[in-house]
Amino acid sequence: MSIDRGTDTRRTDERRYEEGASALSTGGPGKETTAGSEADRLADLRRRLRQTSGRGRKLRGLLVLLRPYRGRVALMFLGLFLATGAALAPAPLAKLAIDEGIRKRDVAALDWIVVGFVISALVYWGATYLQTYMTGWVGQRALQDLRIQLFQHIQSLSLGFYSRNRAGVVISRMTNDVQALDSLVSDGITTLFQSTLMLLGVVVTLLIFDVELALYTFLAIPLLALAALAFRIASADAFRRTRERIAAITGYLQETLSGIRVVRSFGQERRHLDRFDELNEANRDANMTTVYLNASYFPAVELLSALVTTAILIIGGIQVIEGNTSTGVVFGFIAALNNFFDPIQQLSQLYTTYQSGMAALDKIFELLDEEPELTDKPGALELPQIRGDLRFDGVSFRYGGADDADGAWALRDVDLHVPPGQTVALVGETGAGKSTFAKLVARFYDPTEGSVRVDGHDLRDVTSHSLRGQMGIVPQEGFLFSGTIADNIAFGRPDATDDEIVAAARAVGADVFVSELESGYETEVGERGAQLSAGQRQLIAFARALIADPRVLVLDEATSNIDIHTEARIEHGMRRLLAGRTAVVIAHRLSTIQHAGLIVVLEHGRIVEQGTHDELIAAEGRYWQLYRDWDEQTAA
Repeated sequence: MSIDRGTDTRRTDERRYEEGASALSTGGPGKETTAGSEADRLADLRRRLRQTSGRGRKLRGLLVLLRPYRGRVALMFLGLFLATGAALAPAPLAKLAIDEGIRKRDVAALDWIVVGFVISALVYWGATYLQTYMTGWVGQRALQDLRIQLFQHIQSLSLGFYSRNRAGVVISRMTNDVQALDSLVSDGITTLFQSTLMLLGVVVTLLIFDVELALYTFLAIPLLALAALAFRIASADAFRRTRERIAAITGYLQETLSGIRVVRSFGQERRHLDRFDELNEANRDANMTTVYLNASYFPAVELLSALVTTAILIIGGIQVIEGNTSTGVVFGFIAALNNFFDPIQQLSQLYTTYQSGMAALDKIFELLDEEPELTDKPGALELPQIRGDLRFDGVSFRYGGADDADGAWALRDVDLHVPPGQTVALVGETGAGKSTFAKLVARFYDPTEGSVRVDGHDLRDVTSHSLRGQMGIVPQEGFLFSGTIADNIAFGRPDATDDEIVAAARAVGADVFVSELESGYETEVGERGAQLSAGQRQLIAFARALIADPRVLVLDEATSNIDIHTEARIEHGMRRLLAGRTAVVIAHRLSTIQHAGLIVVLEHGRIVEQGTHDELIAAEGRYWQLYRDWDEQTAA
């Protein structure tokens, strides 16, 4: 059977990124780098971002993002300087055209001045193109790096982080906040330097034209400064609130869409719409605050600009009439005034972009400051091929950690040895500690007391990657990624062949329903596998675990969503999946664990019984009670 894997995007994401990474070097497109050097560069970028702290941290963070592209940043500034100089040229040229060409009827001088106008226009066009292209190139590359860093960082965070934070809020950091930062990096930096240079150039030009008229113009600066200060104070918190409100909307939207079946089942659409309306209204109010501030400030600057221009026209006109200055000076002065107020206006608007970008950067740094609760210790051992010998030595655990003296113990004083290749089944009531036990095996958490060992190695002394690379986990809910059935089966082994994918599916009984689908293994499963039933999703999860060939397998109530008919069909596949592997099986359906080599009964985090099924039934203890209750419920 042939599987068309040409549309397999998920398994080639990493390869595509490495192929495109060569364009991210300081030399830009065309300069190749190896995947290793690119990974080193990104690792260095992440280290520098994490090390920025204290006052000015956000600005230093921006510089860290731009540092790898300093050559292109230099070209951007070259274009900026040339464009600013060319933009300043028309006012002096206009003065010369009137005083030296028109008034003196000197056609030759006028011709040269026209040539000057054309040259300045061409320089402005070329320099602006260079500046705009380089600004966009550098900005997009820097933000691409930042997204990579954020994505890599959130993947390194411990499970506890995701239990404390809504996924939608984290998504907002990756999308809305990075987009707000995009405006600052792509437009704000250029505007800051260009407007500042333009303003300084205009000031010098005005002073050269006429000192008295220039001083009259500068009287407006204190008024502009007071208005800008008031605007800054009034808008200090407004933009931070807008970032928080949009994050709340994104988080609620993600949560609602994920639980849309529950919403529909209970007919709570109106309630969710009302709540979304409240969040939307709060977002509108936060943004309207910035609208009111902008509507008050920027028209006031325009009005002041018009008043100053009018005053200069009157004063300058009187001076021309009295013969104290020339018409060309007044005309050039008025032309230059446009370049005096425009930079001030742009710098004021930049503050809006700056506030929004800095608020976004605050949120991004908050995310980057999140420390993984579990990290590989310095010098952590790379695990070789393991046999699967598991040992719990005096393990106690509570989710608050050792410092949480009031926290309840999820596990207490657990001692257990699981030989290589043995299946140990965990049973007990809800909250007994079964899932916590499995999480400690996978090292999603470290024990509060005691140690968990594999082949004699304390899990805290080995790298997480080398451990989980030899471990397979099938959770209670068979989570599938959007893509095809083949994509999902080969998720843990992207290099799996078509025959291996089919063989894994056949081994667990998944090929029965896959073969009935019109597109077979190329069937799109939809988001979270929505196109398949719960049982079908779980069968795909079994095949995914099998093809990865793990040495240690954890099944966390993996058959709870499978009907009796499906359970019977995969019983043989389950034995194939567990054969020769150390397995930790958590199950409420006690029929699935009767053949386990060891059954451990947990109660309030402690082991109260252990043995084989027959031994525990004969003992008529806690397991016997659980089995009797389960048998009665099944019979009913």
